[in-house]
Amino acid sequence: MPHPSGILGVFGVDWWSRRVVAAVKALIWMCSWLLWVVGLVLSALVGVEGLENGLARTPPMGWLAWQRFRCNTDCVNDPHNCISESLFMQMADLLVHDGYRDLGYNVISLDDCWMARSRDAQGRLQPDPYRFPSGIKALSDYMHKRGLKFGIYEDYGNYTCAGYPGILGHLQTDALTFADWGVDYVKLDGCYSHPSDMDRGYPEFGYYLNKTGIPMVYSCEWPWYQLRAHTKPNYTAIINTCNLWRNFDDIQDSWESVQRIIDYYGDNQDEIVANAGPGHWNDPDMLIIGNFGLSYEQSKSQMAMWAIFAAPLLMSVDLRTIRPEYKAILQNRAVIAVNQDPLGLQGKRIYKDKGIEIWARPIMPLSGIHYSYAIAFLNRRTDGTPSEISVTLRELGLANPEGYSITDLFDGVHYGIVQPDKRFKVDVNPSGVVLVRCEVAKHGAAGARAPFRPTPTDRSFRNPFHNNNNLFNNFGG
Repeated sequence: MPHPSGILGVFGVDWWSRRVVAAVKALIWMCSWLLWVVGLVLSALVGVEGLENGLARTPPMGWLAWQRFRCNTDCVNDPHNCISESLFMQMADLLVHDGYRDLGYNVISLDDCWMARSRDAQGRLQPDPYRFPSGIKALSDYMHKRGLKFGIYEDYGNYTCAGYPGILGHLQTDALTFADWGVDYVKLDGCYSHPSDMDRGYPEFGYYLNKTGIPMVYSCEWPWYQLRAHTKPNYTAIINTCNLWRNFDDIQDSWESVQRIIDYYGDNQDEIVANAGPGHWNDPDMLIIGNFGLSYEQSKSQMAMWAIFAAPLLMSVDLRTIRPEYKAILQNRAVIAVNQDPLGLQGKRIYKDKGIEIWARPIMPLSGIHYSYAIAFLNRRTDGTPSEISVTLRELGLANPEGYSITDLFDGVHYGIVQPDKRFKVDVNPSGVVLVRCEVAKHGAAGARAPFRPTPTDRSFRNPFHNNNNLFNNFGG
């Protein structure tokens, strides 16, 4: 066998260097390829064992801390409002005592800033010991004893948005920890992570959540971080992984912020509406009703639009100080019933002109091929006087020959049976809304409400939004 030096002499050192570099590159390529294959296998496993977890058949309802209380950790100078077990216990008691729980608001969830700055010696998350001295399991038990569900927050990143420990490197450990604590709802943020990793990471954590055997609603920020990075979300994967997901910016305490969300949902409805349904919902973010930024009319508008969106109703308000008129909006049974409609179809904007918008959501009951509808007449104008909107039901796509029983859901006014070709008028206050329920009437109903029918098993039948594009030229303005 020739001596190595002889080989080097024949071929040259440079030739052998290039060969070594090429071999290393090939090895790196093979490792990358294997990792890609493993990722595909894991994704397939997640797709099989991932969401159908049977949860969130209607949009979740409850209370979250973030928008109102943010990351206030100063329990020395502001013990009344800091993120602490005391705050969450008080809110839980008010959900029960003030009737919110009985209306469906049954989740109390932590948000960012509940953790200690480091994990424990076993790598597990731990709460801030001063602000949560009883521990998270005790807080979860407190909720469960009051008939509530308990939610928690983490981040698919190295850190949470506020700089607390993230979930990367600890996905299985954190899923098991949440199960041990009796968590019912998990919100997973996306700070300090790369959006391109989320297509693998969010399903992977969902897989570990389901593997615990403990039912936990899974709330994702996944599509929003990808949209911010100009990456098109894979909504098929998102639907198969998450019970709800954010796809727009955080809500702020202002009417401007609410309007931007409404615009996003209208302008992108052809892409996102079809993704919503029982078990998986678009999440336009929290209800800010009762805080500082919305007027009474604007608060009704947010509540109505979130009902049309089939959105989670997650309040973020100080329930200790909320004024009665705002509490009444949040506790409006008729509007909540639209939001929680068992069909689970998200509504659409069907008209927009000169500051006037009309939104429609198909709801129960049905009569043959005809849906009932919730219709929102939204006034985006600021000219100081109510706007009259006049339209026939047929122009809105409501063509049941027996007519519709119409009720104003905020004023409680019942208009009786209105035929499709009869003109219907509403006065809508500036930045306000009129929300009506139009229930299909049955032959001989004489003004009585039609009974609810079971939810159709075939969700692929007639498009409820199939309207002539020229229907709305004769009104508005």
